[in-house]
Amino acid sequence: MAEAKWYVIHTYAGYENKVASNLEKLVENRKMHDLIHEIRVPTETVVEIKDNKKKEVERKIFPGYVMVKMIVTDDSWYVVRNVRGCTGFVGPASKPVPLTDDEVRRMGVETKTVELSYRVGDNVKIVDGPLTGFTGIVDEIDLVANQVKITISMFGRETPVELELDQVEPEA
Repeated sequence: MAEAKWYVIHTYAGYENKVASNLEKLVENRKMHDLIHEIRVPTETVVEIKDNKKKEVERKIFPGYVMVKMIVTDDSWYVVRNVRGCTGFVGPASKPVPLTDDEVRRMGVETKTVELSYRVGDNVKIVDGPLTGFTGIVDEIDLVANQVKITISMFGRETPVELELDQVEPEA
């Protein structure tokens, strides 16, 4: 069985939520959960200040687009393509082109939960990248940015280094 990937569908402006809910109903009615896994309209919460009043507003990050995690078959393509308000897949000649893992991560469509086996103050070893083999002490962990700041000793000097969370592991 093929692996489900994220695709982007184009909608009429303002129809993103309607397209997403109509597509969810179609998936439910036609029992297509095995082909169409997830439907998202990426949003962010923004604080707007109007007339000296703060107000939290949910805003669409990509107006006119809906993200769909699916396995493309003739059936799933047809169902998505024919949802009212959908103008087609993003890609050449409306052929669906999946987002790369990097694009998915950068767009914040799918968030991975990371289980860390180290904490601030722990000794860690760098296991990936140009500094592989160096050891250091964890100064800061930023789960949102997927970053860890550590201090390593390089050429007899304490040097701060920023790495991705999975580039270090606890020192044995």
